[in-house]
Parts: sequence; structure tokens; C-alpha cells
Amino acid sequence: MSYQNIKLEIKDKTAWITIDRESKLNALNKETIGELKSAVEEAENDESVRGLIITGSGQKAFVAGADIQEFLGKSKEEAMALSEFGHELMDRISNLSKPVIAAINGFALGGGLELALACHLRVASNSAKMGLPEVSLGLIPGYGGTQRLTELVGKGKALEMILTGDMIDAQDALQWGLVNKVVELYELEETAQNILNKIYSRSKTAVAAAIKTVNSGLDKNKDGFKEEIDAFGVCFGSDDFKEGVSAFLEKRKANF
Repeated sequence: MSYQNIKLEIKDKTAWITIDRESKLNALNKETIGELKSAVEEAENDESVRGLIITGSGQKAFVAGADIQEFLGKSKEEAMALSEFGHELMDRISNLSKPVIAAINGFALGGGLELALACHLRVASNSAKMGLPEVSLGLIPGYGGTQRLTELVGKGKALEMILTGDMIDAQDALQWGLVNKVVELYELEETAQNILNKIYSRSKTAVAAAIKTVNSGLDKNKDGFKEEIDAFGVCFGSDDFKEGVSAFLEKRKANF
């Protein structure tokens, strides 16, 4: 499929998705969200793909927020539909069975930070800035940010970011648990890929089960402990488990 606002490249086992609206600081409009949904689905259905990396084009922005022009003249119902459309993308990424890393190369604001929050892991350049400035527009985060940020950094820090609308730098984001690693910009893509390479050396079955089980523990409608027991049983009966145990006993590297 061809895309106008993003780029999708498959390199070895990794799907690289780049938001490609550099002149707009990679802002998310409805068309871009739709293309991201399609690209994520394409990567999910591609058997050769083991993981995804999402980043922004250029050196200034990962995604500097939603495209505010699209908000003008919207009714309450239209605004809610737009929020729901964004939620569908973020939920799809969060629940993907393949690991997704956000490579935050610059500003990640508003919907851009919400996109990063939906990914399973986040690596940021040391020049990156993050924030949820929606209150300055008379809004709140609408793509899951109020929930996912709180899960990562706790209620106090989440409210501090959301209520002030202030940006934080990459080191604060690391200290607060918002990102997993901070590196120089030139190291960003390699670092994200190295993390995935390590994951690729592990059991594909177990990785998918771990993502599903961790997510279920954050879902108020599910019993995370029961989900863990069930997933443990599924892994126990898998070919990956047989290979992993054989490799351990034979003192060799597992071939997953």
C-alpha cells in the first residue's frame, strides 16, 4: 500500500514507520492517523516482521501534536468521534502482539506523546521534549494520554504534566519512568533496533504472551493473574518452550 503522510519500510525483521510531515512537525491529522492504522495492521500481518519502530522525519519532532486546524468548527459529537478514531490507533498499537518501540527524535507533544505512550517501549534522544499542552487550548488529552501517562509515571506526575501543560526534557522523562533510555540523536535508531534484536533472540510466543498479560493487568475488566496462569500454560505447551529447555540443558543458544 502507498502512503502520503508516512513511510513504511521493512528492514530485516523490523517494520520502520516514519511520520513524514516534516514541514508540519509531523503533526497528526485524521489522514495520518488512518495511514498509521493501516501500516500497523500491514506490519502485524507480515509474518517476516517481528517488531516495529515508530519515529518522526527530520531532527526537530517525533510528532509535535495533533493538527489543530482539524479542530476548528467541529461539533461536540464530531470531536468525540475524532477522539475515538485516535483511540483506535493507540489501542491497536498497545495491544499488538509484536513489540513496538517509539524512537523519540524531537518534540513529542499532545497526540505525539500519546502515540509514544501507546508503544511498548520508548527511547528518546537527549534533545527530545515531551508534554501534554492541551489545557492551554481548553482541552484535555484525547487519545489515551490521561490513562497511559498515569500508568507510567503515577497520578501526581501525570497531573503535574497535564494540568500545567509544561514540557519536560528527556532526562526528567527518564527519571520519571516515561522513557526507557536516553541517547544521543545519532544513536537513537541503532539503540531502538538493538533492543528489538535482543527481543528477537527470545521466544516469539513468550514475547506475545508477555505483552498480552501485562496489558491485561492494566485492564479493569480482566483478571491479570488469571490471564498470566492461562498464558503460562499456553507457553508451556509451545514448540518454543521445548526448544528453550533443550537449549538450556544442552548449553547452547536457543534457536527461536
